[in-house]
Amino acid sequence: MPEQVHLAVFASTRGTDLQAILDAQAQGELPGVLLKFVLSNKPECYALERARLTGVKTVVVEAQGKTREEFDQECLRVCEEHGVNLILLIGYMRIISPVLIGAYPGRIWNIHPSLLPKYPGMDTDVHRAVLENKESESGCTLHVVDEGVDTGSIVLQEKVSVVAGETVESLKAKVQAKEQEVILKALRQFAAGNMEKGR
Repeated sequence: MPEQVHLAVFASTRGTDLQAILDAQAQGELPGVLLKFVLSNKPECYALERARLTGVKTVVVEAQGKTREEFDQECLRVCEEHGVNLILLIGYMRIISPVLIGAYPGRIWNIHPSLLPKYPGMDTDVHRAVLENKESESGCTLHVVDEGVDTGSIVLQEKVSVVAGETVESLKAKVQAKEQEVILKALRQFAAGNMEKGR
């Protein structure tokens, strides 16, 4: 059965992929998906500004002086207050603790800029590694967050070709464009009830 998706996005960086969600929501292209808030541990991150510019609620949870579990307990409280049933990590530079994973089994997704299981745990250096290893393809993976590092089950995965003369910047741009397609596709499928829940 389709269900209303009450989405929280956790971000720590510029929120480039977040912008695709904000744009799609503004244009009515994400039926059944309601972005409740964008949460960050970095008050200065541009992802928060992107949310504010479109009228989406923002939440800052300070990490200083808290254990990972204490921090995630605060995040969980905010999620529960807003009726969140899906959490999406976009450039979120924290390891999720069992506190959140246990509360949202199979319902915390992360977008990773490689074809997992290749290059887990990498972010900014992943495209350079792909080029240095002379890979013929790269891509992105939307996966369920578990207690490992980029080891959860794959929700969606899409490839891009690595062409002659490819640079770190050109490959990053191609992968980011694909990330946005994958995120929007997965959200639509989830909202339409066409994706297994809680896996």
